Amino acid sequence: MNRIIVIFCIVLSLSSCTSKFQKILKNKDTDYKVKMAEQYFKEKKYTNAQQLFESVIPFVKGTARYEELYLKFANSYYLDKDYENSENLFKTFIEYFPSSPKREEVEYLRANTYFKRSPKAELDQTTTNRTIQLMQAFIDAYPKSARVKEATDVIDACRAKLELKDYKTATLYYNLALYRSAAISYGLLSDGYPDSKNADQYKLLTIKAYFKFAENSFVDKQKERFEKVIVEYNDFVDRYSDSPLVAEAKKIKTQTDHLLNSIK
Repeated sequence: MNRIIVIFCIVLSLSSCTSKFQKILKNKDTDYKVKMAEQYFKEKKYTNAQQLFESVIPFVKGTARYEELYLKFANSYYLDKDYENSENLFKTFIEYFPSSPKREEVEYLRANTYFKRSPKAELDQTTTNRTIQLMQAFIDAYPKSARVKEATDVIDACRAKLELKDYKTATLYYNLALYRSAAISYGLLSDGYPDSKNADQYKLLTIKAYFKFAENSFVDKQKERFEKVIVEYNDFVDRYSDSPLVAEAKKIKTQTDHLLNSIK
């Protein structure tokens, strides 16, 4: 019985709050609604704040408060983690108020909405690529901004995710015995991320994949394909002569030399 009473009280309380908010929403006094919108915003009741801001925006357009309230409207979605709607509103803010002193902040937040929506590495990375584009544009536009380091860190995180995605794709090819595709993918990784701590590993994996591709080829194709392994090995030594993986690469080269001699 006590549980039923508690539930009834909660439902009654929620109903009362809803009824109160609806009265505010229907109120004709714009100043009052603005005040309540800002109060809800301060209390982090973003859904209520959004509805009120949306209802008053048409009535404050052209006034001194228009820019301030529009930004709070956009921020209410951002803080509510509705990044798609906040991105649209930030973009519109920049179009409406191109000379705003808040433009730098808004451009950063807009770029960050894409980062917030960036999915795990296995999924489509359109938003990750868009993040990099917008963050780089932000850095170019505001090179002295205090947010440049944050923007750079975001770009680095995005590039790391793209690198991981490409690595997983290449490894999937290798595990499926699609060695030529794996070799090309690992090669693109090595070339595309030359400053990566794993760049030498990607090059070694390129050699391994080309070796497997040659080893599993028809006899009349093997000579040409084993020669490709030697080419990749030589490139590895040129680039990563100090790598701890050189010894492993040499083993593959020795094995390749032996097989090439047997083909001749």
